[in-house]
Amino acid sequence: MSDYSIRRYRQSLILGLIGVVKKLFPSEQLKITHSILDGVYCELDDSILSSREVAKIEEDLKRWVDADQAISYEKGPDRLYHCSFDSLEIKTIYPPLERAGSLKYFQLIHFPPGFILLFPNANHPETLAPFVPPEKLSATFSETQRWLENLHLAKVQDVNSIISADGSQDLICLAEALHEKKISSIADRIFEQRCNIRLILISGPSSSGKTTFAQRLSTQLRVNGLRPLALSLDNYFLSRDETPLDANGQYDFESLNALDLPLLAAHLNALIRGENVETPIYDFVNGRRSPVGKSMHLSSDEILVIEGIHALNPCLVPSLDRNQMFKIYVSALFELNIDNYNRVPTTEVRLIRRIVRDNQFRGINPERTLGQWESVRRGENNNIFPYQEEADVMFNSSLLYELNALRPYAEQLLGSITPDCAYYKTATHLLTLLSFFSPLDVSTIPFTSILREFLGGSTYNV
Repeated sequence: MSDYSIRRYRQSLILGLIGVVKKLFPSEQLKITHSILDGVYCELDDSILSSREVAKIEEDLKRWVDADQAISYEKGPDRLYHCSFDSLEIKTIYPPLERAGSLKYFQLIHFPPGFILLFPNANHPETLAPFVPPEKLSATFSETQRWLENLHLAKVQDVNSIISADGSQDLICLAEALHEKKISSIADRIFEQRCNIRLILISGPSSSGKTTFAQRLSTQLRVNGLRPLALSLDNYFLSRDETPLDANGQYDFESLNALDLPLLAAHLNALIRGENVETPIYDFVNGRRSPVGKSMHLSSDEILVIEGIHALNPCLVPSLDRNQMFKIYVSALFELNIDNYNRVPTTEVRLIRRIVRDNQFRGINPERTLGQWESVRRGENNNIFPYQEEADVMFNSSLLYELNALRPYAEQLLGSITPDCAYYKTATHLLTLLSFFSPLDVSTIPFTSILREFLGGSTYNV
C-alpha cells in the first residue's frame, strides 16, 4: 500500500471517529492533536475520557465500518475536501475512501486524558503493531504543546498572523531560543553524569536534523568543559559482498547486520579503557574499507558522540554498560495544526525537509526523493521507531516557522512534477499542505539553525 493510500485509509477512519464522537458527546469538541506511534492522539476539549467511554467509541466506530457507510467528497475553494456522510459535513486535508467497509484494521487505546486511534502498521497493512505506551514520546509532545499554549499559538493561522504583522523576526528568535535552551539543558544533564557517561548515542528518523543537533550539542558540551569526539557508524559497514540482502534481493544497508558489530564493540570497549584503536574508513565507491584507518584515543575528559539510525538499538553494543551511555532521540514533532480535525503530519514535514535538502545538496530531484520515501519509511519503522523509548531524553527538532520558510523552495520543486509521474498525487497534496503557510523571508534565520541543514548556509559541516 502506497503512502498516499495509507493516508486516505487513515483519513477515512478519522472521519468515522469524528461522526461517532459527535453522536456520543454532542456538546464536546474532539481534537486530533498529533501522531503517536502508528496512530493519532485524540482528546475532548473539556472532558477526561474513561476507559469505558473509549471502549464505547471503538464499538460504535466498528459498527460504522460494518455498515459500509458511503462517503462523498469534493475539493472546495478553501483547498480542503468537503466530505459528506450520515448527514454530516466535515472538511479534510486528504480525500477519504468512497466507502467505509474496508476499514477493518484499527484499535482505540485509552491514553488519559484522551485516547489513541491506532492504525495498521505501514509495513504490514493488515496487522496492528503491539502497543507499548510511548511515555517519553508523549511527554515530549506534551512539553511542546504547553509551550505553544503559553505563547497562544495553536493553529497555522496564528503563525501566519504574526508573519503578516511583521513579527517574523520575533517568531524566529523565539523558536531558535527554545532549541538552544533545550540543547543546553541536555548538555547540562550529561555534564552532571560525566563521571559515568563515556558515550552519547543519537538517533532519529530521516531529516530530523540529527547532524546539526549533534554539532550544537557538542558546542554546549565544550562550554561545560567536556571534549566531544565524533565516531561515525558509517565507517563500520561490512564489505559490499558481506552485506545482507532484503526481501527483494537488494543490499539492505539499513539492517543492523550491515555493520561489523564485533569490530565496533571491540573498538568502543578499547577506547573506554583508554587504549588506542585504528578505526576503519569506509570507501563507499568501492564498497569496502580503505587500507589505512584513523588512529583514535579517548582521553578521560573526552566523550564519544555517535549518530546513526541504529544508535538506540540495544543490540548495537550489548557488551557495554548501559550506565556508560546517554541516548538521545531526535525527531521533528511538528504540532501546529490547520484546525481541530486536520493536523499537519510530522512525517510530511520531514518529507518536505528532505525534498528541499536532496535538491540543494545531493543533486536529487523531487521525483527520486518521493520514490525513495517508501523505503526510507520502512527502514524507520523497522530500525528506529521501535527503540525510541530507549532514549534518556528526546529532542523535538521542529520549528514553528519552518513550513513557512520551506514553502517557496518546496513549491518550486513540487510544481515541476507532471501529472504522468507516479508521485503526482503526493506532490499535489504536499502543495496543498504548503498553501496554508504564509511564506517567510529566510535571510534572518541563524546560520546555526537546524533548518539551515536543509536550506543551506549552515555554520556546521552538514
